[in-house]
Amino acid sequence: MSCLVLVGNPKPESRTLAVAAAAAQAVIGAAGLTSSYQLIDLSGLARRLLLPEPSPAIEEAIERVSEADLIVVASPTYKGSYTGLLKVFADRLPHRALAGTIALPLLVMGAPQHALAVEVHLRPLLVELGATVPTPGLAILESQLDTLDDVLAPWAAQVAPALANRSVFKAGSVRVGDPAGGRRNGHGQAA
Repeated sequence: MSCLVLVGNPKPESRTLAVAAAAAQAVIGAAGLTSSYQLIDLSGLARRLLLPEPSPAIEEAIERVSEADLIVVASPTYKGSYTGLLKVFADRLPHRALAGTIALPLLVMGAPQHALAVEVHLRPLLVELGATVPTPGLAILESQLDTLDDVLAPWAAQVAPALANRSVFKAGSVRVGDPAGGRRNGHGQAA
C-alpha cells in the first residue's frame, strides 16, 4: 500500500508538516503496514501553481497524489477552513483523481472552535475528488503539539481497522483478497 502525505501549509517545513508526518507514521504502525510514506509539501510548489504554462513539478505531484492508495491531507486552518494553497492544488487534480484512494483529513488549528472544519470543509473536498474517507478527520490543536503521541495513538488505532478492511482499490491494482484480481470497471466495481 502506497502512502502519501500532502501538506497544504504555505510555510516550508511547517508544524503542519511535522504533525502530518507523525500521523502517517502512527497509521502505518497501527495498521502494521510495511511501507513508509512519500511527502508532497505544497509550499515548494506554490509559485508554480497559478502559472499558465505547464510545470513538470506540478504534473509529477498530481501523478503521485492520483496514484497513492492512502493519503494524509494536512493543512493549518486559515479563516476557519483549509488553506487556499491546498484548494488551488486540489483544483488542478483531474475529476475523481482520488477514486480508489483512502484519504485521512487533518487540520492543525489554534482554537477549538475550528475543530469542525476538518469534517465540514476538508472531508467534502476529498470526497468530491473521489476519495473514500472512512474515519473521522483529525483536528489537532496547537496546544496539543507537545503531547502529539497521546492524540495520534487513539486516532491511528481507529484508522487501522478501516485500512485492513478497505473495500476500495485502485483500478488495475491487484490486492490480496480481491476476487476480481484487481480488475475494475469505470465505477470501481469488480469487472
